[in-house]
Amino acid sequence: MNLDNLIGNDNIKSILKKSIKKNNILHSYLFYGIDGIGKKLFAFEFAKMILCDNKINKPCGNCKSCIEFDTKNNPDFFLIEPDGNTIKIDQIRQMQKNILEKPINGSKKVYIIDNADTMTKEAQNCLLKTLEEPQAFIVIILIASNENNILATVKSRCTKMYFHKLTDANLKAFLNEKFNNVNLDENMLKLCDGSISKSIKVIEKISILNQIKSIVDAFDITDELNIINQNEVFYNNKEDINLLLDYMYVLLFEKINHNIVTKNHYINAMELVQEAKNKLSIANNYDMTIDNMLIKIWGEINEENYRGKI
Repeated sequence: MNLDNLIGNDNIKSILKKSIKKNNILHSYLFYGIDGIGKKLFAFEFAKMILCDNKINKPCGNCKSCIEFDTKNNPDFFLIEPDGNTIKIDQIRQMQKNILEKPINGSKKVYIIDNADTMTKEAQNCLLKTLEEPQAFIVIILIASNENNILATVKSRCTKMYFHKLTDANLKAFLNEKFNNVNLDENMLKLCDGSISKSIKVIEKISILNQIKSIVDAFDITDELNIINQNEVFYNNKEDINLLLDYMYVLLFEKINHNIVTKNHYINAMELVQEAKNKLSIANNYDMTIDNMLIKIWGEINEENYRGKI
């Protein structure tokens, strides 16, 4: 694999390839953007190109450095990942000790700090010392989904590269190749939100998502008891609740375009979904939160009948 085989963000591909061709590789980069759009794949391919021994065709895939990189044995490549939920100061200190040693194979050493936005403040301040006075042979690539968690002093010393969400066309091409011509409708593509990892999860959970669609479609044609009786899909898939609620939100939004008269009711229903999601994020009673959400959404969409029963 090389950069040309990766999906999307062609502008970043061009910048990275030009920097290799002109031997204008900078000391530190920040790759940032939403989860699942290929930031880590880009970082790995860029690292492989930097370390490749071939003078013209990088990465060649055949030199000692490339072979060692592919087998995860390249002595000049290092990956730092969270220890638990965070990257801690001791990990950065260990990295700094290693940085003092010169490359073994070639002229560069590459360090990728994945999920750099999980670095503690102490770890970031420690890293800052290295970014301010980098060794000539060092390249550091930070990968982050939430750049707001990166200290301004750290960001200012990195070349920032923003990764855009993938287009629907990008996602369709990827999914068709990986899953043998699978076809997602427009609402499911919206749920993917330009993310490869999320699109894979959508494919894996497509039968469950179809059950959510059945519930949403039934809100205005059935009674609240029948809606409550369909709550098992939520109870049986607690680990995927954010995905299910996000899909409900997308489907309710789509209903607005087809139900202009009751537009405000669907907007209110969307707010109820978001309210439930917020409650669950702070460990509210799961079953009660789901049941209340379903009853309130049904009542909102069937306001006239619902108010008459109160």
